[in-house]
Amino acid sequence: MTDAPTLTEAPRAPTASGSAVPRREAREKVMGAARYAAEHTPPDCAYAWPVPATVARGRVTAVHADEALALPGVLTVLTHTNAPRLGPSDDPTLALLQNDRVPHRGWYVALVVADSPENARAAAQTLRVTYETEEHDVRLTAGHPRLYTPQDADDGVPAVRERGDFDAAFASAEIRVDATYTMPALHNHPMEPHASTAWWDGDRLTVHDSSQGSTTVRDTLAGLFGLPKEAVTVMSEHVGGGFGSKGTPRPQVVLAAMAARRTGRPVKLVLPRHHLAAVVGHRAPTVQRVRIGAGPDGVITALGHEVVTQTSRVKEFVEQAAVPARTMYTSPASRTAHRVVALDVPSPSWMRAPGEASGMYALESAMDELAVATGVDPVELRLRNEPETEPDSGRPFSSRHLVECLREGARRFGWEHRDPRPGVRRDGDLLLGTGVASATYPVLLSPSTATAHAAPDGTYTVRLNATDIGTGARTVLAQIAAEALGTGPESVRVDLGSSALPDAPLAGGSSGTASWGWSVHKACTALTEKLRAHPGGLPAEGVSASADTEEEAGRESPYARHAFGAHFAEVQVDTVTGEVRVRRLLGVYAAGRILNPRTARSQFIGGMTMGIGMALTEGSGMDEVFGDFTERDLASYHVPSCADVPAIEAHWIEEHDPHLNPMGSKGIGEIGIVGTAAALANAVHHAVGVRLRDLPLTPDRLLPHLTP
Repeated sequence: MTDAPTLTEAPRAPTASGSAVPRREAREKVMGAARYAAEHTPPDCAYAWPVPATVARGRVTAVHADEALALPGVLTVLTHTNAPRLGPSDDPTLALLQNDRVPHRGWYVALVVADSPENARAAAQTLRVTYETEEHDVRLTAGHPRLYTPQDADDGVPAVRERGDFDAAFASAEIRVDATYTMPALHNHPMEPHASTAWWDGDRLTVHDSSQGSTTVRDTLAGLFGLPKEAVTVMSEHVGGGFGSKGTPRPQVVLAAMAARRTGRPVKLVLPRHHLAAVVGHRAPTVQRVRIGAGPDGVITALGHEVVTQTSRVKEFVEQAAVPARTMYTSPASRTAHRVVALDVPSPSWMRAPGEASGMYALESAMDELAVATGVDPVELRLRNEPETEPDSGRPFSSRHLVECLREGARRFGWEHRDPRPGVRRDGDLLLGTGVASATYPVLLSPSTATAHAAPDGTYTVRLNATDIGTGARTVLAQIAAEALGTGPESVRVDLGSSALPDAPLAGGSSGTASWGWSVHKACTALTEKLRAHPGGLPAEGVSASADTEEEAGRESPYARHAFGAHFAEVQVDTVTGEVRVRRLLGVYAAGRILNPRTARSQFIGGMTMGIGMALTEGSGMDEVFGDFTERDLASYHVPSCADVPAIEAHWIEEHDPHLNPMGSKGIGEIGIVGTAAALANAVHHAVGVRLRDLPLTPDRLLPHLTP
């Protein structure tokens, strides 16, 4: 363990890094000056509109384009018969218009290009496509006959891990919990739809893309179009959210580049929101069985977490929902496993905190059931099951202050006044309840490069291809640079958002600041050393330094590195309507050194708000006849609004962890969502006295259990 943590109220010396510096781009955004991918319109720009398949499985037999081509302003219709041929890619979802196959409903089978978005859309709506259909299967079940055990889940983690004799330990446990929890498909739905503007200058390709990482987009486009990387420039200057769905290239950037090459004009493509569910990834539905064996004191002797999920026939993606159970609690005997079935459905992908958000809902709900079964307070139960080392690997934690998060959260929330009896607190027609859940998210790092430059006028410029997806990366990177340089953040300019800059990894996995910041810190430290050689002033061209953290980021740590947190929730359940409303939501986090309290609090609260949607409103069913998602827009897919988010608080404990990076920081973008859904579900159980294990907790599910 590292030094004891301190609470956020404790005074600390102000530094460039660690101060609540306002966002650099805030004024640009509120004034409308920040330009997003769809807001770049080169001269003579054309517009594209994609055409999705209307069958669940089969092949295209014909695309009747004559009527569409005869409409005003239509330039071309791309299909599998005339689209540019693409090179190989490790992502089959980008093999667009390359053959006649339809792997799922919504797969793009044509692209209309016209002189205006209105003309492109009108022509796309008239395009007639005929198909030869095949039988399809889109239904996930726990006992599906084609379930298989993959070698790995997402991110290369082993799909199955076992320690001890789980079956014997569970069978002999005095207290046993055996419960199955289900979640539907969830969709990212960023405020800014996926958009790209692309144009060619000879054999050079330039793209403005709504992406979480333009270095990756550049490399992928270079491979698909047979170009050297230096012939492709991808810019993602401002991005209006992604939450994983923009973590890798998506269809719009490939289609825009194809259309621009075919027409010889710049082409802009903005995906319609109702297309997104089928083409940009989603959180896969899961069926999760959790088994916990314990003694009467609540100490766990056996822990099993087995996940059934789905992938597409296009590519394998396995939601690693059982992985958090390998980190969280003491468990002498453990089994964590994933099974998956390939269905005729869109390809799942990353959605904020993939694996952890899904898995911790089930695990933390089961922990609440264990608390009820043993009569141990839910906070105390978690304290009793704190491991000394990471259970799965046996490695020591670089820092782990979950206990402090739970205790501080309980103090702030007033947990000691809670009546443990379910279904007893009432306010007229409202039943009231409180719940708690823990959270965890791994510390992830990727290699990054950066340059730092000192000018004679006393200003500095840091350059790297990071992406600010609305999290405040520009601001925090300037703070990191300023601290390393011994100056104020106002003296540092940060250039980012273009693949023409030094390579940097994508904004994802809560790893952006840690990865980029390390290279910025290293470059600025090197620059500081160089500046010592110029005590009498700098040359006219200034002084520069560069850094590459491939060695540092690639070095395997002997420590288990994770962020932790605790969520506390109070809900009210209307016995007349069945509606669940959040009264209070509080999170306390241990995530290393917080580099900017202002942007950090925004990130924590944003994740918690997404957790409210996950628990209470969000879900997308699959139409088994037509083979598509039934909720495909913001009118039917209900994300939380301001009215759904009342008193919400985020606090943290300052950890001093020397085993992370030079800043001592952990990722904060995703841990806020991880335990929220379970805390709310546990609060609903406490309110009504009935355990509902299927998300979301909508009125139709609650009403049968309520008496006004």
